[in-house]
Amino acid sequence: MSTSSSVPVSLAEIARIAGVGRAAVSNWRRRHDSFPSRIGGTDVSPQFSLAEVERWLRENGKLKDVGGREFLWPRFEALGSRDESGLAIAEAARRMRSPRTRTTCPDLSAEVRQLVGEAAALGRTEGPRETFEFLLQRWLETHVRQLSTTPSPLATLMTRIALAARIGASEEGLTALDPACGTGHLAAAAAQEYDGSRLTVLGCERDPALAALATARLGFATEGRDVRTEIVTADALREDPFAGTRADIALCNPPFNERDWGYEELATDQRWAHGLPPRTEPELAWVQHLLSHLKPGGSAVVLLPPAVASRKAGRRIRGSLLRTGALRAVVALPPGSAQPHSVSLQLWVLRVAPDSPPAAAPAQDALLVDATGFARTAAREPGPDWDALTSFVLSALADLDHPEVDPPESAVRVPLLDLLDDEVDVTPGRYTASHTEPTGIQLAASWKELGSLLTGLTGHVQQLSELGFEAAAPQTTATVGELVKAGALTLRAGQQPPESGSSAEDIEVPLLTVPDLLMDGAPGGLIPSRTAQTVAEEGDVVVAGVVRAFRAWVHQGPPMALGPQLYALRVDPEKMDAHFLAGCLRAPANGRQAGTHASSSSRVDVRRLQVLQLPLEEQAAYAETFRRLRDFEELLSRADSLGKGLAGDVSDRLAAGGLTP
Repeated sequence: MSTSSSVPVSLAEIARIAGVGRAAVSNWRRRHDSFPSRIGGTDVSPQFSLAEVERWLRENGKLKDVGGREFLWPRFEALGSRDESGLAIAEAARRMRSPRTRTTCPDLSAEVRQLVGEAAALGRTEGPRETFEFLLQRWLETHVRQLSTTPSPLATLMTRIALAARIGASEEGLTALDPACGTGHLAAAAAQEYDGSRLTVLGCERDPALAALATARLGFATEGRDVRTEIVTADALREDPFAGTRADIALCNPPFNERDWGYEELATDQRWAHGLPPRTEPELAWVQHLLSHLKPGGSAVVLLPPAVASRKAGRRIRGSLLRTGALRAVVALPPGSAQPHSVSLQLWVLRVAPDSPPAAAPAQDALLVDATGFARTAAREPGPDWDALTSFVLSALADLDHPEVDPPESAVRVPLLDLLDDEVDVTPGRYTASHTEPTGIQLAASWKELGSLLTGLTGHVQQLSELGFEAAAPQTTATVGELVKAGALTLRAGQQPPESGSSAEDIEVPLLTVPDLLMDGAPGGLIPSRTAQTVAEEGDVVVAGVVRAFRAWVHQGPPMALGPQLYALRVDPEKMDAHFLAGCLRAPANGRQAGTHASSSSRVDVRRLQVLQLPLEEQAAYAETFRRLRDFEELLSRADSLGKGLAGDVSDRLAAGGLTP
């Protein structure tokens, strides 16, 4: 495939193309005079000509089993426009499936149409669906800040809940609706999970590029099956293209917190059977929109921010949804399930009562499920333990219509009388026990552990309090950047690992990111070692270069890959002690002085961090004290956590009575 010499690629992109780490590409650049010259970017982030890079890689035997897709994506990215590149990928997908059809996007330039043709030809060679999914995934990663997608495991879970919650089955097949479909994750999940015949998938999306990509995705997802699909480009709230259409199931991940959703022009809309949604409650407009499109007995699952369950402005509508039996269950998901990843989002399970005589009476309770305990584990991908989470949620909802069956732990049936108070708060955590009440033996063991921690703290306090500090002349310091130039240490910046398939032969390493540090400090995933671009070995000093997570420590244990804004410093043991370096770097004042600006989200310029200048033999005493101070901090943190937990547990036991004199 021909490539344009004007298409720029970064070192990370070259590493992805060649299937190696970024450090390997940097070595090639230093060792080979024939490596292509920089055509743009900066010294820190240089850019090179894609055509020259491809030629050099082939001539020097640096390409392994790499397909043409890796060289194709930079050309789409070079288009610059999110919409143009998205429409081009969608058009390429359509041409892959129907080679002889003409373009349906006349606004695409001649250059883009040529790229579309080459992409379609490559797709027919390397696999149409695989090529499209590759381009789509790269497009989503590039524009991740502008888009909100539904992760595939969550889309599957939502579809399974909706299919299980509906009452009855139509002889005419199944109709699934997503009125804010984005790139079609939920619609594709519906097509994949429904194994019956005569499936109709309807979708609506106001962004033309997203709608085109959703159409392309569904084309591949339903290939060879009797499925009718229709994706319409429109604003479903303002201009409902499926007005009057009734679906068996509806799935939706609507836009959050949008004030301009049509409050004024839709004030008298017939969809608001439970009340006009306040201007500040657009999510409740989507909830009622979904209900208006359901057949009798039909079900809907919608992903919502947690505030919708408790905001004062929406209590009247929540009350109506409960009284009529439309809101059947609320599931609180663990943080990281979908964007925004720091929030515990909720699934609302909705249903319209069947109209078969006699009509079913509205439900007298609602099922509230707290699944926040299935937090991120050291899984292959960051996020919740999807297998365990899916199994738990489906099990909890399996007896949705059987009030005589007790739900599992962390799920509870709440009578409507308890919910329909002044707040009408349906937040699951308010009604479910967060943990099992500890026994007397467990409390005694916790008190004993706390006593041991406090004894250890007392010893550290005794030692650290004896430290003396003389009012001597200020010591000289050197920056990390100066120490790097002097050869006392090397500095490597962490990188976002490339998306790459793995095989059984891959050796995996833990991946640590800044969000991991903010959550629990443990690596949140594993990646193939061949894709790890910056790896901290045992004895390396790791620094977090963000003010809100600023810290430095000596890494102990097996190799660990570092994500963006993390840095690995490797000392020359003949010039510097690693524990001495880490202690100097993590001083809070040091981080503040090296911050780029005052906000907690600012970066720390690691090269500007100051290190005390001492001979190696004098560093040992400082290193030992730094280690002792770090142990003190860890003990203090553990004692604080355990003490607060004990105070809460004992308070609960006291409030429940049963105190023995």
